[in-house]
Amino acid sequence: MKKVVLAYSGGLDTTFCAIHLSKEKGFEVHAVLVNTGGFEQAELENIEARAKKLGVASFKVLDVTSTYYEEVLKYLIFGNVLKNQTYPLSVSAERILQAKALAEYAKGIGATAVAHGSTGAGNDQVRFDMIFQTILPQAEIITPIRDLKLSREEEINYLKKHDVHMNFEKAAYSINKGIWGTSVGGKETLTSDQALPEDAYPTQVSKTEAETLTIGFEKGEINQVNGESFDHPVAAILKIQEIAGPFGIGRDIHVGDTIIGIKGRVGFEAAAPLLIIKAHQLLEKHTLTKWQTYWKNQMAEFYGNHLHEGHYLDPVMRNLEAFMADTQTYVSGEVKIQLNPYRFNMIGIRSEHDLMSSKFGSYGEMNKGYTAEDVKGFTRILGNQTAIFHNVNQPNNHDNH
Repeated sequence: MKKVVLAYSGGLDTTFCAIHLSKEKGFEVHAVLVNTGGFEQAELENIEARAKKLGVASFKVLDVTSTYYEEVLKYLIFGNVLKNQTYPLSVSAERILQAKALAEYAKGIGATAVAHGSTGAGNDQVRFDMIFQTILPQAEIITPIRDLKLSREEEINYLKKHDVHMNFEKAAYSINKGIWGTSVGGKETLTSDQALPEDAYPTQVSKTEAETLTIGFEKGEINQVNGESFDHPVAAILKIQEIAGPFGIGRDIHVGDTIIGIKGRVGFEAAAPLLIIKAHQLLEKHTLTKWQTYWKNQMAEFYGNHLHEGHYLDPVMRNLEAFMADTQTYVSGEVKIQLNPYRFNMIGIRSEHDLMSSKFGSYGEMNKGYTAEDVKGFTRILGNQTAIFHNVNQPNNHDNH
């Protein structure tokens, strides 16, 4: 039998795919769940039990949370990447790494096909397909839900016919949880004018008293939270989420352009990503030069958009990562933040690389590195070309005709 590796989550679509590929297409189905930090152990055990009842040849969990950080999240932090200045790429970044892990696993077991449960209406179909066709160019890409244009009702009827028992009631809100944020979709996000209700968010507000959070960075990477050291930034991210999530911080609705050319809205909660990015950005304001900041901002925006649209394997991404990593040499120190229900504000930073060092002067108060005459000469030269332009192009210098 031909082997197919199925991207499996245990939901309606991937359950349909598992049975369809086995019963209708005659494949040996190897179900693989790629965990990027969004599953508890009990959930994984339940999903495995359901998969085995479907008769799959094998079920495998690939825990790639640390790899996800090292290969993707680290650079989103270095770049302070927020899609449309709002969204920390909670789902899109995750899908890229999941597709890459699936493709490499399929190659390892000699599968001749890969499958996923994406519909024809969203971004994920493009992300999965682009990664698969690059890493496994000879493999067949099978997408039953997309190809058969199935409705939810048709999938449910098919599964009932095959004696599959699961909760077919569609939840009011679709939730996708990962270490870099949780997306929330519902009837409100299908409109342009409605907000998600309070109870739509998985993390409810339970903290009401202000707290101070301190995040330590070493060369752009998190190494401390409230004075506690961590061996790996993943643990630090989870700690920040644990502290800040109950404040309801990091909630918003992202409006953006999908890969397939339509506008879309998605709600999300991402306390840790928002706090980390804003804290890191503040530390960079103190430790990077003007032109380091300028060029990194340009590159980071492109990096985020290119990643969002599935181009993770484009070699230009490795070039951009190298640049962003190099800018982090002196981005070390600690950032203090005040947390309140639904909001936060940056208090300040401490760093031995702080370019606001008072030994060179204080802005608007006193300078110690130059004289008044230096400034006069500098200003004359700085504005010289603009002055020449306006002198040459005075109205009375030209014929009115």
